[in-house]
Amino acid sequence: MSDPRKPAQPSEESVRRHVYDGIEEYDKRLPNWWLLTLYGAIAFSIGYWFYYAQSGVPEPDGVRVERELARIEAAKLAAADTIDDEALWQMARNDTFATAGRETFATTCASCHGAGLEGGIGPNLVDSEWIHGGSPTEIYKTVNDGVLVKGMPSWGPVLGTKKISEVVAYILSLQEQQG
Repeated sequence: MSDPRKPAQPSEESVRRHVYDGIEEYDKRLPNWWLLTLYGAIAFSIGYWFYYAQSGVPEPDGVRVERELARIEAAKLAAADTIDDEALWQMARNDTFATAGRETFATTCASCHGAGLEGGIGPNLVDSEWIHGGSPTEIYKTVNDGVLVKGMPSWGPVLGTKKISEVVAYILSLQEQQG
């Protein structure tokens, strides 16, 4: 029987030639599970690096952050109680509002004002001449109340404040801000 205080010495394994602080090492091969973990981690890191840094498939962090900031700004602007010129210009510079306004414009306004706002039955909305006033609040009032004499219906009861603000923001997004 062997002494339990003595560590068991493998009989077939060789000891490395170097000794450090009196410690001898066996010259053993690493276990397969350990090698599989190491090589798997290396393969995963190469795949991860290629996907996120080289492929261009996921959108960059900066783009996601900018989109989220625009969404937060749009939510703050939508929650605002008052609709004034400054708020409407801010909405026009926010892509979330302008995109939503473009969709509403395409479904309700484009039949008269054209898909490119160039006019048709209704007046041109991208030139510098405005029949009923060109300030943001005047445009909002025109869209909200309509101009029944000229054949434009009152969109306020149909669309509501938020959608009208989005449409005005889209129209203003194609204009230069004055003053």
